[in-house]
Amino acid sequence: MAANALTRQLSSTSTLWPPLKKPTFSKPKFAKPTPVSAFAMASFTTTQVAPAAIVGGGRVGTALKEMGKGQDLLVKRGELVPLDFEGPIFVCTRNDDLEAVLEATPRSRWNDLVFFQNGMIEPWLESKGLRDANQVLAYFAVSKLGERPIDGKTDTNPEGLTAAYGKWASVVAERLSVGGLSCKVLDKEAFQKQMLEKLIWISAFMLVGARHTGATVGVVEKEYRSEVSALIAELASAAAAEKGITFDPAMEDRLCAYSRAVAHFPTAVKEFKWRNGWFYSLSEKANAEGKPDPCPLHTAWLKEIKVV
Repeated sequence: MAANALTRQLSSTSTLWPPLKKPTFSKPKFAKPTPVSAFAMASFTTTQVAPAAIVGGGRVGTALKEMGKGQDLLVKRGELVPLDFEGPIFVCTRNDDLEAVLEATPRSRWNDLVFFQNGMIEPWLESKGLRDANQVLAYFAVSKLGERPIDGKTDTNPEGLTAAYGKWASVVAERLSVGGLSCKVLDKEAFQKQMLEKLIWISAFMLVGARHTGATVGVVEKEYRSEVSALIAELASAAAAEKGITFDPAMEDRLCAYSRAVAHFPTAVKEFKWRNGWFYSLSEKANAEGKPDPCPLHTAWLKEIKVV
């Protein structure tokens, strides 16, 4: 596996969507198959791939479209998600664009949305009545637009870490398999645990790295292991208490193994609302209730780098 390729993680380059406009596509365009690319031909198997509407044409959205059979519909910025296009709706945008995506989607199709976002989006989903929304935890990377994705397998999880939950989970897994990617179909509890583990990974490694200017994920894992280990344990304890769950043993080993797989990934505390912000909200809640901070190290280091 090429570590450098893995380090360029999936993310949309989109900014907040502009006001909605009439879609530029028409019904005949829906029915007319789009050309199958060389990528898709090279990845062709007998696996059936259900057509999907794909919201967001960045690296993730484009990669998913290339895994299709030419029957997918790409929904661009500002366009409405069509009511009469059956099947899953893959949401491949930045977290801050989710509100606009929901506004562009007929309410009757909300249960067909499949969210590929990283970070803690549970509170937002619950606020929209989407407690059981379809979600994908993507551990694969696309280095450039149009390039083949690289699976994020590690030495502790050689079977792969990508996971999906919801009524469209098996459809997602089938599509990813066409692209040579692994994907586990999980129930909600198992998916939530893995989602929280990845949240802990990105919150812990990014924060420790931000304390040491220029440190990559690999440097944090190798040179600041004691710091990140302490933070992982703290965040895991807080998350387990808040959600009433028990994590599987050896979380630190799994997260450090993933860090070795993406060793050159740079560190920075970003998208605070969706990442470290969730843990900081637990600290604020405890403080308001006159209780001890469940994440004192996390809070102290956020203040140290002047994020809060």
